[in-house]
Amino acid sequence: MYKHILVPVAFDHDRDVGEALKVARTLADEGAKITALHVMEEVPAYVAQYLPEGQIEANRAELQKRLAEALDGAEAAEPVVISGHPGHSIIEYARDEGVDCIVVASHRPGMQDWFLGSTAARVVRHAPCAVHVCR
Repeated sequence: MYKHILVPVAFDHDRDVGEALKVARTLADEGAKITALHVMEEVPAYVAQYLPEGQIEANRAELQKRLAEALDGAEAAEPVVISGHPGHSIIEYARDEGVDCIVVASHRPGMQDWFLGSTAARVVRHAPCAVHVCR
């Protein structure tokens, strides 16, 4: 069905990336590319100046390692870590990389989501491609 599937992965919630990868593999054409993407929140300059030199790069390397471990050797899945705002960055990455489907995990919406919205909701509303939401 799809040639390039994006699976956003957030480590700040207790979600199983395995389920989203399983769905992505089911939706993928033979030889399709699956990208597991983690968006690292940017550190404001007024905070970054107090961090030890190389801390942000060390954090990125640790997140890359955790993402690779979460993939657990999944075939054709490439781990990618970028910086930015998750909702915007996922959409931009999908647009720039020619992604034709996003498989995103979502939590059960609570009262705060009526006012603030969630990353999954933003992706569903603004993605340039098909989106499959896993709960």
